[in-house]
Amino acid sequence: MRISISAYLSILALAAPVCNSWSTSQTSTFKSRYTTTKLQSSTEAKAETYADPTRYLSDHPNNNVPPHIAALVGKGLHTKPNHPIGIIRTKIQEYFASQPHDYIIYDAEDPIVTTTQCFDDLRIPPEHPGRSPSDTYYIDDTTLLRTHTSAHQSEHLRSGADCFLCAGDVYRRDEIDSSHYPAFHQLEGVRLFPKEEMKGAEALSGEGWTSSPECKAIGDDLKQTLEGLMDHLFGETEKKWSEDYFPFTTPSYELEIKYEGEWLEVLGCGVVHEEVLAMADRSDRRGWAFGLGLERLAMILFEIPDIRLFWTDDERFTNQFKEGQITKFEPYSKYPPVFKDIAFWIPDDFVENDFFELARGIAGDIVERMEMIDEFTNPKKGKTSKCYRITYRSMDRSLTNEEVDALQDKLRDDAAEGLGVEVR
Repeated sequence: MRISISAYLSILALAAPVCNSWSTSQTSTFKSRYTTTKLQSSTEAKAETYADPTRYLSDHPNNNVPPHIAALVGKGLHTKPNHPIGIIRTKIQEYFASQPHDYIIYDAEDPIVTTTQCFDDLRIPPEHPGRSPSDTYYIDDTTLLRTHTSAHQSEHLRSGADCFLCAGDVYRRDEIDSSHYPAFHQLEGVRLFPKEEMKGAEALSGEGWTSSPECKAIGDDLKQTLEGLMDHLFGETEKKWSEDYFPFTTPSYELEIKYEGEWLEVLGCGVVHEEVLAMADRSDRRGWAFGLGLERLAMILFEIPDIRLFWTDDERFTNQFKEGQITKFEPYSKYPPVFKDIAFWIPDDFVENDFFELARGIAGDIVERMEMIDEFTNPKKGKTSKCYRITYRSMDRSLTNEEVDALQDKLRDDAAEGLGVEVR
């Protein structure tokens, strides 16, 4: 039975905070869909290094990386040729290999970045919620697991790269449902234009620059390039553009496509902000950047209903996919869910993402969904109560009430002790 495309509309929320919506290693200029043996060996060696959980776990007082997240790092799903994430990434690279410019490929950067790389170099202000420990996994005060692939943009620009694609795994604390997971994959692209094409805008800045014919030419090229990418992935389809906002691009745009009768947001993009270029020592150049989520595209194109499936080693999933082919995912089982509710009075500093992260740490991928089903404030006590319904479901076996009750009891105890809630 065909899964309705409307079932995937919730995938759009995968972008998370707007400033992080798209977001040295071995590099190569991508000329074909085949990776050289030397490059592949280097990538695999780096992946082995990154797959060491001890790199991300420490006794530092501000380290908030839990073991279940540390265990995910270094899987390299985007580099596996027979994995849906790797298949989508390769198809995107195939498209850019057909373009008249040589794009350098970055796919093995260290997932640990600095706050400067991840935020400051991209004009993300200190007060932005994306910097909060409730949103981001910190190694210590100044290093973290990257929240977007844009964290590597400035270093690549500073190295002299003019055209490049950057793909990798990124990490964010988030809600729990079929389209959200604390680890996922992004791919972004950057192209700087030759100086001679931008001569008319050499002395322009601010509004003078953004209203110039040269800025418009960059925006037009960006849109044409990305419309071609969508046709390459989805077949010729209707598209529409709208204005958006990102700290690191101006003007900024959002692209939607009409796919099987539904409008779907597929990526964000824009003209690289002149301050970003200046901080990367490239103030003499102008260009564009875009970013997209690989899970978002893969869930639509392969009709994969649950984002947790990308991380499974179950052969019933992995054996369904072949290099270079987009095929419909065939569900191999559907085990029954177990529903449990938990209600508690919240303290003033309660952050929902911290509660979700606590549940992931206790039950792992058995937690399929957490949704707030009730909230009220007692006017006499001045206290607020929240009630959450938790859906427990394994993708490969039936759960017993006894084991789920044990998980639920631990969640109640740990929430009271660690988050200061008063369980009702």
